[in-house]
Amino acid sequence: MAEGETEETAEASAAESAAPPAPSQTPAAEVFSTGMAKGRDRLDSATSTSSLKGDDIDRFGPRPLGDVLRTMAGLRVATGIGEGNNNYTVRGLPLAAGGSKYMQFQEDGLPVLEFGDLFNVATDVYLRNDFSVSAIETIRGGSASTFASNSPGGIVNVISRTGEQEGGRVQVTAGLDFEEKRIDFDYGAKLGENTRMYVGGFYRQGEGPRDIGFTGWRGGQIKANITRTFDKGYVRAYFKLLDDRSPTFAPYAVNITGTNDNPTIRSFPGFDLRRDSTLSPYLGAVLTLDRNNNPVALPISTGQSAKSKSIGLEAQFELGGWTITEKARYAVNGGDFSRMFPNRQNTVSAFANSIGGAGSSAVYASGPLAGQTIPGGSLINGNGLLSLYFVSFVRARSLDNFTNDLRASKVWDVSGGKLTTTAGLYFATQELDTTWLHTAMIVDANGGGEVAQVDIVNAAGQPQTLNGYFAFGRESSLFRRIFDVDYRVLAPYGSVNFHIGKLAVGGSLRYDSGRVRGQLFGADLGGGRQGLTSFDFNRDGVINPAEARTAFLPLDRPAPVNYDYGYLNYSVGVNYRVAEPFSVFARYSKGARAAADKVLFTPTVNPLTGNVPSGDRQDDVIQYEAGFKLRRNGITVNGTVFHVEAEDQNVLNGAANATNRVYEAQGVELEGNIVRGPFSLMLAATYTEAKIVEDRIGGVFTGKEPRHQPDWVFVAVPQVDFGTFAAGANIVTITGSFSQDSNQLRMPGFTTVGAYVEVQPAENLRLTVSAQNLFDTLGIFEVNQASVPANGIGFARAANGRTVQASLRLAF
Repeated sequence: MAEGETEETAEASAAESAAPPAPSQTPAAEVFSTGMAKGRDRLDSATSTSSLKGDDIDRFGPRPLGDVLRTMAGLRVATGIGEGNNNYTVRGLPLAAGGSKYMQFQEDGLPVLEFGDLFNVATDVYLRNDFSVSAIETIRGGSASTFASNSPGGIVNVISRTGEQEGGRVQVTAGLDFEEKRIDFDYGAKLGENTRMYVGGFYRQGEGPRDIGFTGWRGGQIKANITRTFDKGYVRAYFKLLDDRSPTFAPYAVNITGTNDNPTIRSFPGFDLRRDSTLSPYLGAVLTLDRNNNPVALPISTGQSAKSKSIGLEAQFELGGWTITEKARYAVNGGDFSRMFPNRQNTVSAFANSIGGAGSSAVYASGPLAGQTIPGGSLINGNGLLSLYFVSFVRARSLDNFTNDLRASKVWDVSGGKLTTTAGLYFATQELDTTWLHTAMIVDANGGGEVAQVDIVNAAGQPQTLNGYFAFGRESSLFRRIFDVDYRVLAPYGSVNFHIGKLAVGGSLRYDSGRVRGQLFGADLGGGRQGLTSFDFNRDGVINPAEARTAFLPLDRPAPVNYDYGYLNYSVGVNYRVAEPFSVFARYSKGARAAADKVLFTPTVNPLTGNVPSGDRQDDVIQYEAGFKLRRNGITVNGTVFHVEAEDQNVLNGAANATNRVYEAQGVELEGNIVRGPFSLMLAATYTEAKIVEDRIGGVFTGKEPRHQPDWVFVAVPQVDFGTFAAGANIVTITGSFSQDSNQLRMPGFTTVGAYVEVQPAENLRLTVSAQNLFDTLGIFEVNQASVPANGIGFARAANGRTVQASLRLAF
């Protein structure tokens, strides 16, 4: 259930989600509640919001949450990484490093993780899109900063079904041009006059949308809840079990030519950037030293192996005219997460010489050609490339959290108007116990899931690598880390809203206080700590050059983390309903995001005391918004102009590349929907003009445009539904943006199209064929290079190529 939502509005939302689009030309009041004190009609709310119903999501086929959110107004989502660890932000705010720094991801009104941008384990790795999703609500700016912690930019709330609709569904899905099988199911029923239950989930298995040569996707989740309703209230208990494995994709070899202003970016022969990967059954394990500096071999097929067990309780009741809402959840989160990061690549001879010196040669170390020398000038795999990849293996021993949100609201009759008052108390704990382990491999660029490891031998015949491993860590000792830190958050909050006639005026505030305690272990903490050693992995009594590049953890020299923080968030807004179908609003908000792991292992933290200077404990965000909302005769139009000021302290690639910046952005956001009989069309457009107004470290990037910031994002979702036949598409266009903050290489914009065709041969039977990236567009989300490389060889991360799947659903 959404933040502040009543049982009655939840039932209405679920019923609307479960039913086909109504033919009425006059939409009913749209009740929205995420990030607000109480659910209210959007025309009476001074906020920018959007929602997407579960059945509208299902029609486009099973797909990751990131692909769903790309089609929602005001959000900027860079996918292509995999099921999770994608990058999210809201209009105007920078796409800072990875995850969702300024936005909080919630499930049924409570955060999945307290911080959305934890290194290598972003919130979306613990969220799945399946039948259990009743709706997704998003609020951008506005009161998000005062009704949730660490969410100054907005909130994404995934709302679960709770059994209002009796009966069940079973759906089987198979990839038509890729290898994956999946089954989805759910069932809702009454257990008595005032009691109902719901259970839903999925299981899948297969290679997935890219050629990796093994079963990369395996697992699923199950969610269940039971609800007891009573006069003016309800109690609900629920649980979720997630155990799911999926691959992680990285920037791969790409050919970049042309000019910085107008580059040509294309796949190399033998390696398609849209459907190939460096993952392969021919790659060895992640050989390294573990958390206790003992040798270990970890499967490279691990990918994103996310595990989560959670139980929760919701209750709402009336007491003395006050509506009391209590939400609590305890989640045990963990898993292993492996991904490959590119370091450098070149032609065979040039690459070999860069490792072993002039006259070096390359030899296959794995795969069907193991032991064969690779001729220096040969175009192996059609491209003649070798690459060095660092393999990151993060072991999340605990990302457990407990969250409790208690609030009370009351509506008072005052001077002919309605005064709504709300007071609440939020308490949360978040554990961060992770270990970073690495190895390094030299590989070729071979498509079809046949990438192999390669050894380098110098001119004297001496091996410079070991069975395709360049190092058992990285080249240096960086990124060999243990995080063992606990966060506690306590946040009292409150709001008032006075609604009289056409006018509504409101304000809210929240004081976030946090306690951060723990310790760090790592070679990159400063203070003379060392983290490189030699280790005889193959037990031959000889230290190979790769074995001499072994990273270890200095376990006898921990660094403390010990600081507290506190800051005030507030938001004020005014809404004027000019006429029944039309309103205008304005809002000012100031919020912040507490520093989490991105400031650890940087000079910001005192290595002796664990203290963080007061000015570095959070990043502030200021937002100005003004807009209008129109809803009449099947047409909805929302428009917002915005101005954003945001701080960002972050780490892009180690402490040496720490950033501390101030950003400004302004722009316009438009969203519209039209319904005419069986036809509907949703349109959205966001224009953003952004710049780095202050680069506090060096000043080099002051005045530059932030990387990965397109001027325009367009979304269109046309659909037609005749009952027994339906079809639709989602079209997402982003314009060009700079690959790096130096503002040289400009990545081209692109458009991706998803589509579905659905037929219903019987009342309880439905067949759907759906496609993602229907036209197989080469859509570039990320380029590692800051300018066009002289040799035309670069790394880029792209959207997955076309995937087509068929689903057969039986309802009962």
